[in-house]
Amino acid sequence: MHDFKGKRVVVCGGSRGIGRSVALGFAQAGAAVSICARSPGPLEATRAELAALGGQAHAASCDLGDKAAVEGYVAAAAAALGGVDVLVNNASGFGGPDTEEGWAAGLSVDVMATVRASHAALPFLEASKGSIVNVSSISGYKSSTRTPAYAAVKALLINYTLSQAAMHAPKGIRVNGVAPGSIEFPGGSWEERKTSAPALYNAILGSIPFGRLGTPEEVAEVVMFLASSGARWVTGQTIIVDGGQLL
Repeated sequence: MHDFKGKRVVVCGGSRGIGRSVALGFAQAGAAVSICARSPGPLEATRAELAALGGQAHAASCDLGDKAAVEGYVAAAAAALGGVDVLVNNASGFGGPDTEEGWAAGLSVDVMATVRASHAALPFLEASKGSIVNVSSISGYKSSTRTPAYAAVKALLINYTLSQAAMHAPKGIRVNGVAPGSIEFPGGSWEERKTSAPALYNAILGSIPFGRLGTPEEVAEVVMFLASSGARWVTGQTIIVDGGQLL
């Protein structure tokens, strides 16, 4: 659907699930892609998939909760790719409960990794008149008694996307976001909950009008649209990708 030949894409949190599908989608469309994640096994597996598509593929292990590590990764990715046209902030600490640990995980990764990667990529994006896509969640649009910390940090990302868009428009940089609903993929949390928490899984399944959970590819396609020339007059928007789950 899109042509990203000659474009340089950096995906923070790109080794599995939505991030992996985003990286593969851009690579299939001709982009040079860099990904980072903490776990070396899935990271290398995804890098190999990217390389097999024939384009330039760069990967580096990175603790996205560490400021120096994030800054170092973005600089290395830009050096490897020759710049940055698109930054996708996808990482999550999955800090759910209303505890010190839950808040710390969400704030350090979901929020501050997005802030730090965006800051680090800004000079490159300004040079390329590029774009940022932040991955939030439909949890950011509603209250949550089960995962209040996760919901709050995702709401923060939706608001920060608005502020980033306003701050960076004069530089020619667009900033948008996606808010996925419940997404199922092999090895993901919803696949695990199908057996470990079937009541929760079935309640979520029953809340989706189309009768199934989403796929990472369905989110990736919206991320790619937002980064494409087809969305050249779109900024400050967070697009809900949930098959009507919020309805």
